[in-house]
Amino acid sequence: LLVAGNEPCPQPQTSEHLAAVEIMRLKHILILQNKVELVKPAQAEAQHEEIKKFVAGTSADKAPIIPISAVLGYNVDVIAEYLCTQVPIPIRDFTSKPVMIIIRSFDINKPGSTIEDLKGGVCGGSLLKGVLKVGEELEIRPGVVSKDEDGEPKCRPIRSTIQALHAENNDLQYAVPGGLIAVGTNIDPTITRADRCIGSLLGHPGHLPHIYVEIDVKYYLLRRLLGVKADGDKSAHKVTKLKKSEILMVNIGSTAAGGRIIAMKEEKVEDFFFFGNIFFTGF
Repeated sequence: LLVAGNEPCPQPQTSEHLAAVEIMRLKHILILQNKVELVKPAQAEAQHEEIKKFVAGTSADKAPIIPISAVLGYNVDVIAEYLCTQVPIPIRDFTSKPVMIIIRSFDINKPGSTIEDLKGGVCGGSLLKGVLKVGEELEIRPGVVSKDEDGEPKCRPIRSTIQALHAENNDLQYAVPGGLIAVGTNIDPTITRADRCIGSLLGHPGHLPHIYVEIDVKYYLLRRLLGVKADGDKSAHKVTKLKKSEILMVNIGSTAAGGRIIAMKEEKVEDFFFFGNIFFTGF
């Protein structure tokens, strides 16, 4: 949780970040009090107390607060030591069928490339589980999304083979969970260019989650609107209840798309209809 040492705490963005930490139920939290080179020691100590009051009663209540300077490199070694000694290594699943969330996709061909030199599209992301190997068949879901004659959404999953695997500048023969990887394919690069595959899943054919266009959602609302300063009329920052036919932005995995509420019951949104991309379940 990053806090600017030369500004009052909390800033609107810091409140958003702490809310995200609470929603994700993160357990291993480190608070960084950055830009300490811009303030006097007394100011840094005063803000230290502000931070402790800000996180009191939250999942970050007992988290260590480390003063740092990212520009000058102060206490970066302390951060590295904490991450290596206090944060346990996540358990990796190497035996399940692979599932990768695509967070980037692009066309690596340069303008003017000849047909003989063209290469397939590339998808980047992190493996949630399983192992990918060069030469294996792959599937991307939902793939190409469109609408039929009645305006109903339909999708065509993409099938291909893994041509190459990369981690930064390293060529891989197989990839495992942990870190970011790039998967080279023989897919038409016009499908992957400009991040068009963001939000899709990549894995073995027939082993990815089903595709849905309607979902039921259980939810809870934050008490106040985040991302805005609490100046003026505080009542304007209160979060109102959800209503039928209201349009919401929904994030699932790396996908973000709008949807319309078509029915509600107590604190459960029923038959939430997506008018953007088609979504998955089973994350």
